Amino acid sequence: MKNQKQYFAYIATNKRNTTLYTGVTNNLYRRMHEHKNSLVEGFSKKYKICKLIFYESFNNVQDAILAEKRIKGWTRQKKINLIKSKNPEFKDLLDD
Repeated sequence: MKNQKQYFAYIATNKRNTTLYTGVTNNLYRRMHEHKNSLVEGFSKKYKICKLIFYESFNNVQDAILAEKRIKGWTRQKKINLIKSKNPEFKDLLDD
């Protein structure tokens, strides 16, 4: 039986929880390693994105991309409400 691939829509932030970054990946550990170590140029490096604070998993890449786009279109407050519904203390989910 073939292993089912997983995809993730996620929200990450900086140490002070002041900047939110929404993304999609097929490997949360690798992607957060890239964020934490500023390995990719751009927004996440500029704003020192280093903490995974929310994610949803999907079996289909198109569903993950749609979720990412949906979240990106939301207001900041709606994103914060989503995060708080699963992670009220904004803990780094990869530290657990």
